[in-house]
Amino acid sequence: MSNQIIEIKDKASGASARVMVSLGFNCFSWRPMLAEGLREMLWAAADFAAVGGRPSASGIPLLFPFGGRIGGAKYEFNGREYELEPGDGLGNAIHGFVINRPWRLVEQQPARVVGEFHASVDDPTIWKVWPADFRIRVSYEVKGAKLISEIRYDNPGDSILPCGFATHTYFRLPLSNGSNVADTIVTVPAEAYWELENMIPTGRVLPVPAHLQQLKRGQALKDSQFDTVFTKLLPSTDGTIHTQLLDPTTDRTFSQVFDTSFTQCVVYTPGHREAICMEPYTCVPDAIRLAAEGHETGLQLLQPGESFETKIRLEVS
Repeated sequence: MSNQIIEIKDKASGASARVMVSLGFNCFSWRPMLAEGLREMLWAAADFAAVGGRPSASGIPLLFPFGGRIGGAKYEFNGREYELEPGDGLGNAIHGFVINRPWRLVEQQPARVVGEFHASVDDPTIWKVWPADFRIRVSYEVKGAKLISEIRYDNPGDSILPCGFATHTYFRLPLSNGSNVADTIVTVPAEAYWELENMIPTGRVLPVPAHLQQLKRGQALKDSQFDTVFTKLLPSTDGTIHTQLLDPTTDRTFSQVFDTSFTQCVVYTPGHREAICMEPYTCVPDAIRLAAEGHETGLQLLQPGESFETKIRLEVS
């Protein structure tokens, strides 16, 4: 079965994006019109459009109803124990259920596309390992030098839905031709991070270390390696949170803007160093366990019939 890929285009600017509906509704290409012409701003494996490959390693993976890991691939909720499929090589479950499954195309316009995944409809086996049914709908729209994503998820069932949403966007580096990846200025406005063991938060929240103190105002990437869950995010003057990449040679800026419902931001540097991931999370990984232990996690508990909406904007300037 061939991959289902939708291309959308902004007629006014010439910008385009491509979304693989059949593998997690992953937007794996976004090409705004810049000074040098159309430029790819997302990183994906060269053969991703043809074969798909590992869905967490290209484009914009969508993570729901949990992002990151669940320790030991087991958790307890409302007195019942659940066991998930380990997926990270360390015995932990990782990145939810919608990242690697086919979605359904529910709306398509020239510059906008909408997809949906409904657990009980699209894969009823999920009911066996998650406490409630869920439905998530995501849109992508290209508009000038912006890629706008609207996210809505709801609880269509009759039991409480514990959940969190995240994206795992691969921002392509360098931002300009001839620039040095190591010189890229990275901004993540965070005051703290979660201590990890076996890639699972221990519950300890620590101040950002001295060598990363400039990160909230902008710090050169250099040879830094990240797989870090930052928290205590600082909103901008407009009340939203801005993560940013800046090419100091050309002053080109790549911004990601999201609201304060995203309480965490994971930063990850893949080994190939051709991208960096700055990942807004509404809740910390392994949030169900941590919440039960009394920690502030951002975990959402949607009642039957309840829904939640948010938005993420990518922009080049």
